[in-house]
Amino acid sequence: MMKIALQRSRKKLIFRLRLAPSLLLLTLYACTSPPVDSQLNAAELAQRLLIVDTHIDVPYRLHRKPADVANATDHGDFDYVRASTGGLNAPFMSIYIPATIDEAGEAFEFAEAAIDSVYDLAATHPDKFAVATCAADIEQQFNRGVISLPMGMENGGPIEGRVSNLEHFYARGIRYVTLAHGKSNHISDSSYDTNEPWQGLSPFGRELIPHMNRLGIMVDVSHISDRAFWQVIELSKTPVLASHSSLRHFVPGFHRNMSDEMVIALAARGGVVQINFGSTFVSKVARDYATSRTVALNEYRLAHQLERQDPSLMAFMQAYTATNPFPYATLNTVLDHIDRVVELAGIDHVGIGSDYDGVGDSLPVGLKDVASYPNLIAGLMSRGYKQPDIARILGENTLRVWRANEAYAASQATELMCID
Repeated sequence: MMKIALQRSRKKLIFRLRLAPSLLLLTLYACTSPPVDSQLNAAELAQRLLIVDTHIDVPYRLHRKPADVANATDHGDFDYVRASTGGLNAPFMSIYIPATIDEAGEAFEFAEAAIDSVYDLAATHPDKFAVATCAADIEQQFNRGVISLPMGMENGGPIEGRVSNLEHFYARGIRYVTLAHGKSNHISDSSYDTNEPWQGLSPFGRELIPHMNRLGIMVDVSHISDRAFWQVIELSKTPVLASHSSLRHFVPGFHRNMSDEMVIALAARGGVVQINFGSTFVSKVARDYATSRTVALNEYRLAHQLERQDPSLMAFMQAYTATNPFPYATLNTVLDHIDRVVELAGIDHVGIGSDYDGVGDSLPVGLKDVASYPNLIAGLMSRGYKQPDIARILGENTLRVWRANEAYAASQATELMCID
């Protein structure tokens, strides 16, 4: 106990040294956030409460542009310094497999390399990071003062129709699987793909859900089609999560988000909706802008008979944005989504799945990187949320769903694989 107390004291000292950057971020919302003393309390709470963010795309970011995220970086949304400043304790590392990689038959190897990169980060900097494979790991590593790195697989392509592959990735630390991504795959139809060959889940996808339940791997319904969602709800014996989705109510017609009926059904089975911060996920104005920009880009490309990778397209995009600035969402836009989940389903069924490092330059004002969680807390406080409810939103709801999946797996005689 004395050791834990010393570790907590060390974390508080680190927090005090890094408090100033958080306060600079909080001033972005001086016009709508609480008085100064409440802002300080928000920054303190970010250090004291467990913050679990279920979707951060660090591995793919580093695949595209290597960087030392154990230290401060000059690009991207995540590094150790900013995460510590923001109080982030458990960012789920997204093991993202692009649909093009899956279609090329390279998904398994690509996933292996991404997982290796997470283990390498923890092994190289054991004083800063540790891989987490059980809910208990998160709390134990929090007490040790290191940032946990649990992993979720975004796109089930690497499973390749083999339950043995699912078991392999469980052994490697994968604790949720987003069944599909940008295109329909061998498991499920995608919300982004007008081609829906399975009308929901494939026959293998229907077989896969019970095996995920048996192992304690959470089923992630982000990215899948509506039909697939309802089939998952029917089949899963455990609570499911939407690892990084927002609400269709605010962005009508955007099927990547969840309808009110889906939120209610997911919550009725004990699940949790993890709100995506991306402006195009939370704001209709931003979504309409993105759609118009894509149309203009395609018209330009066709008119000039350009390949999709032609460098001039980037110049066109930059000129378009300079003439038509991107309409960023705000912290309040994100808070509206949280409020609505609470209104529809209750405080126990909402969390955060920011999609940091996954949505490019579309993050809202006030939530630009992982140093920004104190801003989110200040916003929640300004809307009347008390500390116990804020703790649920920041991480407790996610851990409850994770533990429920672990408990079911234990009932099926699956031995949990924990790091600590």
